[in-house]
Amino acid sequence: MSDSKRSFRVIVVGGGVVGLTASHCLQKAGIDHVVLEKRAVVAPPEGASIALYAHGSRILHQLGCLEAVEKACVPGRNWLTRGPDGKKYMDNGYFQHLQDNHGSSLLVLERREFLQILYDQLPDKTYIKTSSGVKDVKTVAGGVVVTLLNGDIERGDMVVGCDGVYSLVRSFMWDEANRAVPGLITVKEKTTIKTRWKSLIGVAPNIPELGDLDVTVVNNTGRSLLALSQPDRAYFFFIFRVDEPFTWPKRANYTEKDAEDLAQQFADQPVSDTLVFGELWKRRIRGALVPLEEGVLSHWHHGRIVLAGDSAHKVTPNIALGGNSGIESVVVLCNHLQRMLQDGGVAKPTDAALDAVFAAYQSERLKRMQNILAVSSLITKVQAWDTPWHRFMSIWVLPLQADRTTADQMGEIIRKGPKLEYVDLKGFPKGRIPFDDEKAGERERGLKGVGIAASKPISSVLLLLRSLGALLAFLLVWHGTRLAFAANV
Repeated sequence: MSDSKRSFRVIVVGGGVVGLTASHCLQKAGIDHVVLEKRAVVAPPEGASIALYAHGSRILHQLGCLEAVEKACVPGRNWLTRGPDGKKYMDNGYFQHLQDNHGSSLLVLERREFLQILYDQLPDKTYIKTSSGVKDVKTVAGGVVVTLLNGDIERGDMVVGCDGVYSLVRSFMWDEANRAVPGLITVKEKTTIKTRWKSLIGVAPNIPELGDLDVTVVNNTGRSLLALSQPDRAYFFFIFRVDEPFTWPKRANYTEKDAEDLAQQFADQPVSDTLVFGELWKRRIRGALVPLEEGVLSHWHHGRIVLAGDSAHKVTPNIALGGNSGIESVVVLCNHLQRMLQDGGVAKPTDAALDAVFAAYQSERLKRMQNILAVSSLITKVQAWDTPWHRFMSIWVLPLQADRTTADQMGEIIRKGPKLEYVDLKGFPKGRIPFDDEKAGERERGLKGVGIAASKPISSVLLLLRSLGALLAFLLVWHGTRLAFAANV
């Protein structure tokens, strides 16, 4: 079929969380597409866990996936923070507060299982092509041509790069951009994605010492350990500051020996009062050492190529916003595509029409992702005591906040999450903090009594001053106890 007679078609490169979500969204919009995944299976036994906040769960509800996700996991109970010796110094009811605020708590499940759910719940699986690695991407008159490693050709009207932080599609986009507008993509932008941290990640059977529904964070200088427990599983991220930070295109290819050597070096790190990391590592079902990249690009599109997920924005995992952010981005992109096709009245959008859609998508997402990057980076540094100031925040400031304050602060991010504008939301539970896209009156009623962080956007400076005020009052009364603790850690 000639391109002029073919219906509008999207080529999605990458069949991970973002690519499979894209297929769901495109199918809901009635948009023809193909998802090209280089691996032979859609849910390989890789990675550790994925955590879904209410803004991600709300989208999954629209896609018909939330029920299966909820059956695969149990909402968390407590957030426990421990010092280098494994002793607890903060116990926060974070997850129940999330549930109260948004009608949905934080859902944690194995990444592999989540991918399988996304695939199994697709209305039509024929849009997904595995063993379809990409060799080349070219923009041609009125469309795009993607050449696969096996020699097959895919033709369409646009390409969405959902192929991760080392995106091949992004490299082709950069080349085309600099050919069309010399100097558009600078070295500064190409090196925006930086690697300052690495992590031992893994999945293990449930370990009683971790509880069955808790998140444990162990703070230490230059490193932190995050363990998430479920009744039948435990997921862990042992995060270390790298000796020498680096940027794209350098890539750390850690081996099994690298992982084992690092795990043995820190095997005696306490995870709790009764567990050391070596025990957790020994019981692992699988584990690996991976780099943790972070950064947000300035250009997410050029011509008929657009990026979504880690190919455009990447954050560290400490506060669990990476997967949610990738889902959000593809939802916003599909909202703009659906609106263009519905309102434009044309079957084949022009270059200019697509450029306008991509620009609107980036405009809607860029500032939010810059904020999420800043929050994620700060939490990573605080948990790893990156500087004396971050250590001070971890030991003195955060434990002094009211129990629900952290959840209310996260509510500032959650409530601004997008939804699919062309799919009904009926049946998704409501909490005390309505989403921004809900009725203004409902939002005003829901915010009564929720707390300072949920009432309106509060600058980080004001939040810090509030916490420091609490700190001063605390020290005046109880200075001896905390000073003794600080001296020991």
